[in-house]
Amino acid sequence: MKQFFENLFLRSTGYTYSNLARLFLRLFVGVMFMQFGIRHLINFSTLRYTFPEVLGLGSEVSLIIMICIELICSLFIMAGFLTRLSVLPPVVAMIIAEYHILHDLLPNTFAYSISSTQPGYLPLMFIGIFLFILIAGPGKISLDYFISLFIISKRGKDETETEELEEV
Repeated sequence: MKQFFENLFLRSTGYTYSNLARLFLRLFVGVMFMQFGIRHLINFSTLRYTFPEVLGLGSEVSLIIMICIELICSLFIMAGFLTRLSVLPPVVAMIIAEYHILHDLLPNTFAYSISSTQPGYLPLMFIGIFLFILIAGPGKISLDYFISLFIISKRGKDETETEELEEV
């Protein structure tokens, strides 16, 4: 029985599903981020006057830009299309959102005293997940990978490019 559990442990630690994990993370964060875009779109008529102004842009323009970032980038991230570029606008948007939350909504609150019920943690979570996707890349279950394979096959087989894609 001990041998069985040792073998099970060794087999389970040796196998990784990093491409599947990256697909799951892209789909999960894409759906979560898209929910905010859908909510903003549904409540556009009321939010257009109260949404925070960003970089001197009006409230309505800032809201439109945010909705576009939330919807378009979410779709691109879930599909794995231009993934590393697609996470940059949400990262910038979440940094601005975090600044707005800490600077405008909670001006007299120390950062260490923010509870988990206050909104300051959500942008930080998104920033962390988006930065992970930026560093790790989309994985093999993505449009980026399939487009890369197509480009390599059109050029002809180059050993270095094929080896680099196998490491993804």
